Amino acid sequence: MAALEPQRPLSPRALYQDVAERLRQLIYTRRLEPGSWIDELKLAAEFGISRTPLREALKVLAVEGLVTMKVRRGAYVTEMSRDDVAQIYHLLALLESDAAGDVAEQASEAELAQLQQLHDRLEKLARQRDAFFAANEAFHMALLQIAGNRWRSQIVADLRKMMKLNRHHSLLKQGRLADSLAEHRALMAALASRQRSQATARMLDHFRSGLEAAAGDPV
Repeated sequence: MAALEPQRPLSPRALYQDVAERLRQLIYTRRLEPGSWIDELKLAAEFGISRTPLREALKVLAVEGLVTMKVRRGAYVTEMSRDDVAQIYHLLALLESDAAGDVAEQASEAELAQLQQLHDRLEKLARQRDAFFAANEAFHMALLQIAGNRWRSQIVADLRKMMKLNRHHSLLKQGRLADSLAEHRALMAALASRQRSQATARMLDHFRSGLEAAAGDPV
């Protein structure tokens, strides 16, 4: 067996990006709770890194809104108010309903088949919470990619990072996951019928229902 070539060390940029992703997962899984202070020394020791890439990673998360930097107090995991949740859902509803309309008008049969496969996967994962969340996001981001506006896709991706701070609770509400699947089925039917107005309306309904479920969460 040939010897493996030595791996080049990670560049500072790649390192802080990797650290940023690890921090995102700690936040999404609530190992770092909303409102909690981020202990830089402890995390740097846990990750086996210096504080420099950790601080660069925190700056990235601050731009994304996941972390709030406070003068002379350090970094804190962002807490979302009910107004924050409502505003994010409002923007997502506008952007993704517009994308759904574009897909209804422009998508190829192969692209609609791709969305149907992703929806079918959602149906199969209804009892597997974390896998369902990942498949749901994959469906929405695939729809945006098919719609073809990369700026819209980037804005939605950033907003969805924030929504993850609240999403797990809303989908776990009694009956919400089943309702979400029903809304996806209605959306798929509208896309298949090539009716822009129907596709737009079904996506708006989907986000309206999601907001109603999220509104009662302690945020």
